[in-house]
Amino acid sequence: TIHGLTKHYGDVVAVDNASFTVSPGTITGFLGPNGAGKSTTLRLILGLEQPTSGEALIDGQPYRSLRRPLTTVGALLDAGWVHPKRSGRNHLRWLAATNGISAARVDECLEIVGLTEAAGRRAGQYSLGMRQRLGLAGALLGDPAYLIFDEPLNGLDPEGIRWMRTLMRRFADEGRGVLVSSHMLGEVAQTVDDVVIIARGRTLANAPVSDYQTSDTTLEDAFLARVAGEGEFRGRL
Repeated sequence: TIHGLTKHYGDVVAVDNASFTVSPGTITGFLGPNGAGKSTTLRLILGLEQPTSGEALIDGQPYRSLRRPLTTVGALLDAGWVHPKRSGRNHLRWLAATNGISAARVDECLEIVGLTEAAGRRAGQYSLGMRQRLGLAGALLGDPAYLIFDEPLNGLDPEGIRWMRTLMRRFADEGRGVLVSSHMLGEVAQTVDDVVIIARGRTLANAPVSDYQTSDTTLEDAFLARVAGEGEFRGRL
């Protein structure tokens, strides 16, 4: 739950009174142009930045209050965040140890993301798509109720994009809440249940994706209309 979330960097307002919710069992698409405040918002949710005002709560608590955070929320913000000389498996084992998660779970997650055969290789030898998969495995380690992904389709080929889309749908069908930021509107439209549109740090819209799509209107139309400030988009916003 995001309520009145605001972040200032000096005179720059990166996030401006943003409010929205991510519900269990749904995929929420977090859309906005570059510099809209998406990544800053995700960092605020995960306690990597301190808000100027407002709050971000996960199951009613700020991230920093969670005793074993990986068992509540898993996140993939930066696929490059891994020691290049550490193997994929050892990277995950290190993460798992910080939250009391077994080594057996590491192997389960490697299998889920299709990295079992490459688990012994140094992460520095991984392609961008493989690093995305490794980051996803890290997010899944604690079998969390919530998942947060920042541009998870980056570096994936068409087959990988379909695989990721199917996986996110599976997570939501299992009852997890999934928050995914993306600029790939076509892919988001095929995947998400709810949409949050943000620009200049402000939440412009937050509604089910069906509210944006009709026989003569696409999600991209709604996105561009909102960001351009063209007034109310036809339909229920």
